[in-house]
Amino acid sequence: MFGCGMILKRSDGVDLNAFYPVRPECNDDARKTRFKVKPGKTLSARKWHAAFSENGHMDIAKVLRRIQRGGNASPRLLSPFPLWLTIGVHPSIRGVVWEFLLGCFDPNSTFDERNQLRQQRREQYGIWKAECQKMVPLIGSGRVITLPIKNDNDQQLNADKDCNGAVSTSSLDPSISHEGLVENMDKKKVKNWKLILHQIGLDVVRTDRALSFYESEINQAKLWDVLAVYAWVDSDIGYVQGMNDICSPMVILLEHEADAFWCFERAMRRLRENFRCTTSSIGVQSQLGTLSTIIKTIDPQLHQHLEDLDGGAYLFAFRMLMVLFRRELSFVDALYLWELIWAMEYNPNIFLMYKEERTVAETALKADEKLLMKQCGKFEKEKIKTGHVDHESALAVFLVASVLETKNKALLKEAKGLDDVILGETTGKLDAKKACKAALKIQKKYLNKTKQS
Repeated sequence: MFGCGMILKRSDGVDLNAFYPVRPECNDDARKTRFKVKPGKTLSARKWHAAFSENGHMDIAKVLRRIQRGGNASPRLLSPFPLWLTIGVHPSIRGVVWEFLLGCFDPNSTFDERNQLRQQRREQYGIWKAECQKMVPLIGSGRVITLPIKNDNDQQLNADKDCNGAVSTSSLDPSISHEGLVENMDKKKVKNWKLILHQIGLDVVRTDRALSFYESEINQAKLWDVLAVYAWVDSDIGYVQGMNDICSPMVILLEHEADAFWCFERAMRRLRENFRCTTSSIGVQSQLGTLSTIIKTIDPQLHQHLEDLDGGAYLFAFRMLMVLFRRELSFVDALYLWELIWAMEYNPNIFLMYKEERTVAETALKADEKLLMKQCGKFEKEKIKTGHVDHESALAVFLVASVLETKNKALLKEAKGLDDVILGETTGKLDAKKACKAALKIQKKYLNKTKQS
């Protein structure tokens, strides 16, 4: 899990430590944060509010330009001391901005429409959470389960046994009878869900331990509740380790638990296939396969070298793609990278796509092409131009490719085995803006080459 990973410093009058305070005992071992709030560069609260009309319609193109653009940065992608004259979003508004970037709300909606939708979603989350509380009363109690749930006979639930629908742990009130609460539910679904609750708890108590926010068990329980409810609602995916790393920032940034849930749910719509696991495969292998294809296309020499090292499956990039560089960067720098990725991948039809269960391509056909392109992020524009809209070709894949290309000479000269293909040191020095620019160049080169073939 993410450990003591950051130091936050005052930058241009903005004390980042006030937004994401670190436990004092973690400061000495903390990874340096390179994100700096730059007046006139970073999307500020003033610029954010100015992007809305009187009734609430948002100029998403203006917001995207602010997030994606920046000042003069080091010409090198990597540097021992990279200067992040950063863009991104001011931490005071980051949560609400993310809700738009992830498609929680339509930028063309009004304030009233969004307030109504937010209330509906909070009520829906409350219904789902109440269902979970009936099966496991500890949900919503401010506590976290870290031990396996047992049945009424004090036996641990096992995957190869039938679920009897009853819940009993040492933390539950023994005077409460839970018989019959789930008799109308899918017993297999109920049992499988209960089986993962303690694993969620074990991961939660290890998540972002350096942050003061999680010194509180109430806050840990908030993260556990969101992940537990999500696992119940999306039983097809359930819970897989790493989802806690994706969810944690939403819980920190958005005060209302239901809002954090829906922000996480939208993020998972992008990432859920990465977490789809079977006995023989993991979902992120699809993106690893795409990464392999990209490197083979743009740099066949490097790809062949990795193949010779038995690294052609690109498993060394597994963690980066699974949790979007969360464990390679400090907490703050990872948030900055995420919002830059989401801004560059943004498509104004994302809200309708999620609402109506259509693909971006299907929705785009009905939109004004000129307006659509104006409101898209840089990465998404290139995909629409070429008609290349598959999920596996996400910007994160091209980001990993850009890191590999940066280390091209060193890998070809020095890598004698898979142990030498380590990208952690590189990503720790990653300049997100420069890396994304490099990824866009690789995307364009790759699409041009595949178009010609």
